[in-house]
Amino acid sequence: MSPSVALDVLGPSGAYRARNRQPVVDVAGRPVAELALAPRLFVGRAMSSLRAATPLPLDERVAAIARAGRLFATAELGELTPEAYEQAVSRVAGLPIGVVRAATRTLVRRTAHLYRGLQFARPAGAVGEWRDPLTRTGRAVWTRRGEVLAVHAAGNHPGTHSLWPEALALGYRVAVRPSRREPFTPHRLVLALRAAGFGDDHVALLPTEHETAEAMLREADLAYGSDEIIREYAEDRKVLSLTPGRSKILLTADVDWRGQLDMLVDSVAHHAGTGCVNATAVFVEGDPAPVAEALAERLAELPSLPPEDDKARLPVQSVRTARALQSHVLGRAKGARAWLGGDGFVDELGDGSAVLRPAVFELDRSDAPEAGTEMPFPCVWLAPWSRAEGVAPLRNTLVLGAVTEDEALIDALCDEPTISNLHLGGHPTHWTDTGMPHDGYLADFLMRSKTVLRG
Repeated sequence: MSPSVALDVLGPSGAYRARNRQPVVDVAGRPVAELALAPRLFVGRAMSSLRAATPLPLDERVAAIARAGRLFATAELGELTPEAYEQAVSRVAGLPIGVVRAATRTLVRRTAHLYRGLQFARPAGAVGEWRDPLTRTGRAVWTRRGEVLAVHAAGNHPGTHSLWPEALALGYRVAVRPSRREPFTPHRLVLALRAAGFGDDHVALLPTEHETAEAMLREADLAYGSDEIIREYAEDRKVLSLTPGRSKILLTADVDWRGQLDMLVDSVAHHAGTGCVNATAVFVEGDPAPVAEALAERLAELPSLPPEDDKARLPVQSVRTARALQSHVLGRAKGARAWLGGDGFVDELGDGSAVLRPAVFELDRSDAPEAGTEMPFPCVWLAPWSRAEGVAPLRNTLVLGAVTEDEALIDALCDEPTISNLHLGGHPTHWTDTGMPHDGYLADFLMRSKTVLRG
């Protein structure tokens, strides 16, 4: 890709080539694009324009989002063909090209079925608008909590951008602050949404400096995401902060874990181990050593390849970033038994980049703090667990895969409020489908039910 590719601000009057621009480099440090940064005054005017815009009718919104998904996957947008876009994301984010392609397919599927997915989130007793005949005798109507949503996007995986179009379908106008780590996906998606029928004053891309990002958040009705600004405002009720997944797997003694080895490997290494839904800890009723040994043997087979290679399965970062991460992880792992990666997991490719190879560590107790450590590569901690400990070691989990036949335990896991999703049996932690909540439904945050009674 030519380093002349320009990722402009996409404001309410079209593309804006700001003077303040930042290079976007790949994992070897080579510049591949320039990202424009919107000034404070521009962002304020953009947010006002979004607020003043009138949403498209529902049917038009839903149809336009489905068209946008198809354009995202097939059209040349912002100087990039779909193939060039996927190559850029792979090289800049260090994700295997197969992971990026899969994310494109997921976005197409989610946008095509977006309306059906939203109906799972709408309360069964609520109707979609006040004109529904049921409001003549009094009925809850599902309505927006605001008009403008600010999305502060993470850059760890392009799949994070397949969720926020739900806000557009619900009638919000949306301003996206892209991650500087990987701005290609939100830039491309905003272009696709505009080409599909949304006005420039309905969805905007506003790359910004830190101070301006705070102003963007304050001027929105609601804000959503996982960047550093969102974390600073996590206690604000108008902010939905996406926290680390810390997804886990529990193997109880009443089920033979050997039949679950494929699921364990898939849960740890799918998405190149970079997703919040990847398993970062496995709790074993009994001795975790045999599970750790088998898991390490399988993960060690994954090849070290550049991210753009079709056979790549592991993430790549700059050597400097990879070495710093290795030092951090091995520091945390002192006292743990290393089954894989204990002597280091950085495999340099010779161009200034390095593969982050898998790491497997065994802990001596279930409440060890390392079991809650989430890393952007296949890094998993195994620990013993007993029924006397119950759900306590399993709390604060985005996805828990429970391989057990103990129904009383399943009851307790279902009731535990800090476990967001529960996969029973042999389903990998990354599994999802249309209508399934990620960390609750996004619409739970965006919408409310209000009583409407008309004569």
